[in-house]
Amino acid sequence: MTCLHLGDTAPDFTAPTSEGEISFHEWKGDSWAILFSHPADFTPVCTTELGRVGLMSEAWARRNTKVIALSVDSVEDHHRWKPDIEDVVHTSIDYPIIADPDKKVAELYDMIHPGEGDASSVRSVFIIDPANRIRLMMTYPKSAGRNFDEILRVLDALQMNDLGPFATPADWQPGDRVIVSNDIPTEEAKQRFGDLEVVKPYLRYTASTGR
Repeated sequence: MTCLHLGDTAPDFTAPTSEGEISFHEWKGDSWAILFSHPADFTPVCTTELGRVGLMSEAWARRNTKVIALSVDSVEDHHRWKPDIEDVVHTSIDYPIIADPDKKVAELYDMIHPGEGDASSVRSVFIIDPANRIRLMMTYPKSAGRNFDEILRVLDALQMNDLGPFATPADWQPGDRVIVSNDIPTEEAKQRFGDLEVVKPYLRYTASTGR
């Protein structure tokens, strides 16, 4: 079984989806990507989750981010289920849903929860950057729906981190101040960031950039 870590290259794969066969890295290109799994089609929590992701399509696009879902169901099941999702949330589901009945991708990304009485995938989330590096991994139990506003917030934080020598404090939201990396001495940071606020020698804030 694959043991993935933050910073690893996201494993590539070829798989059938509701939008045709894809090769993951080729499909993703130089975009960010969110790969998320769900236990099964025609289930209540999953219907709300995939619907929520569809409703956020403009938010993903503004962040140069592609989304792709996965379950161990077939392409045929995905096609039969998709109208139900669209009926519930009143929007189109325009992103691919991977069919993984042989669990090839689920096992590649360690999405199977042992001891749960079946071999369906849990609610895993991977945020993958344009260089195909895994930047975030989250796993929810099957019974708890995900907070996609939080996933969007973390995506914003990661993209902010890449704009400069920045980290983001607890509960950071776009537009909030960011923390200047301790790799930069305070005097140099004052020159680079005129609005630098030194709270502690190791905690220096500046205004957000580019958001």
